[in-house]
Amino acid sequence: MSPSVSPITHLFAELEPFQVAHAHEPKPRVGLFATCLVDLIRPSIGFAAAKLIEESGCEVVVPSQTCCGQPAFNSGDRATARALALQAIDAFQGVDYVVAPSGSCAGQLKKHYPELFAGEPDLARRAEAFSEKVYELVSFLVDVRGVSAVKARFDGAVTYHDSCAGLRELGIKTQPRKLLDSVEGLTVCEMKDPDVCCGFGGTFSVKYGEISDAIVSKKIENISASNAPTLLAGDLGCLMNMAGKLQRLGRPVKARHVAEVLAGMGDEPAIGEPARR
Repeated sequence: MSPSVSPITHLFAELEPFQVAHAHEPKPRVGLFATCLVDLIRPSIGFAAAKLIEESGCEVVVPSQTCCGQPAFNSGDRATARALALQAIDAFQGVDYVVAPSGSCAGQLKKHYPELFAGEPDLARRAEAFSEKVYELVSFLVDVRGVSAVKARFDGAVTYHDSCAGLRELGIKTQPRKLLDSVEGLTVCEMKDPDVCCGFGGTFSVKYGEISDAIVSKKIENISASNAPTLLAGDLGCLMNMAGKLQRLGRPVKARHVAEVLAGMGDEPAIGEPARR
């Protein structure tokens, strides 16, 4: 990953209607950090996130953006991670909050940007100021905006996977379950060990394929044992990993991002399914 990576343009263009200011009353200005995977693989998550943020009483803007830098950071390439961090800090300087529909990316933005500039007072202050306004999507809705219920319907049972970064770096556990409890027709069936890793871990799943496969295989057994026909999580990387294994094993469980269900967009094809024509 290099700092010259092409900017996210798909969601930036499509979400332009959300960038209209509401002149009749001041509203918090939220910059949506779309994430690379959402933009390239499943843009519906970005649309769901924008809808939920706007419904919470905020103005949504989508600055031109690139990768959060996590792949470079985790691989030890601090120079590239720093360059990407500075791009993000510059792009989102005019917003009150930065919100990402991913605990993994939000964790990188909030927890790891400041350490990239340790020992450089001016840059460190900018990174700290930026990190203080970063939130994962569902945490932002519940913890910042005080959202306790959504207007959505989803018929059936779901089971929820707690992604590692969101849980361990950002403390996201009760927030998605609180909002899911308000969705009409939905029942949460907890799987065994919902907070145990799915085996993705970004580049970990590539470097240590056999270990990753063993981890996701055990996770799939717990998902199947819950008897819920739908799997939800807050990170697309984890969902793609689990959905791929479910499909290879022929398990009839559909994977969706929690934002899609909370936004009333749960009738779209599940992750890994072909688009409807």
